[in-house]
Amino acid sequence: MKSNKNADMQEPKNKVSPIFHLIEAGPKPVAPFSHAVEVGETIFVTGQMPDTPTNPGVLPEGVEAQTDNVMNNLNIILKALDLGLENIVSVRVFLKEFKRDYQAFNDTYRSYFPEHRLPARTCIGTTGLAYDALVEIDLIACR
Repeated sequence: MKSNKNADMQEPKNKVSPIFHLIEAGPKPVAPFSHAVEVGETIFVTGQMPDTPTNPGVLPEGVEAQTDNVMNNLNIILKALDLGLENIVSVRVFLKEFKRDYQAFNDTYRSYFPEHRLPARTCIGTTGLAYDALVEIDLIACR
């Protein structure tokens, strides 16, 4: 008999229980995950890919267009939680072609935030992403 690994999972003992969000209008998940998890006033948004909710798995050419799609997907999730880009406090970026795409990514990414309100950020080069994407971004936001 196969055991259920989740059977021993208990509710957290702290006073704030996480809320798991799967956003109906959001992009189709490519793996088993929630679009976002909310703990108190903090929201953790799963890394988003550069496809669109209406065209899952279809990616535009180039890191600029892919970055735009990722930012739009992140915005869909944030808006569903009554948040916006102004609520983002930290971002983690994964670039498949780091050396080639870093500057073009930055130019596109920067256009989404005012100069005086840039979130903390880490940018990581990686050897591969789902759908063979060039960019993926996850984030932390606060209410």
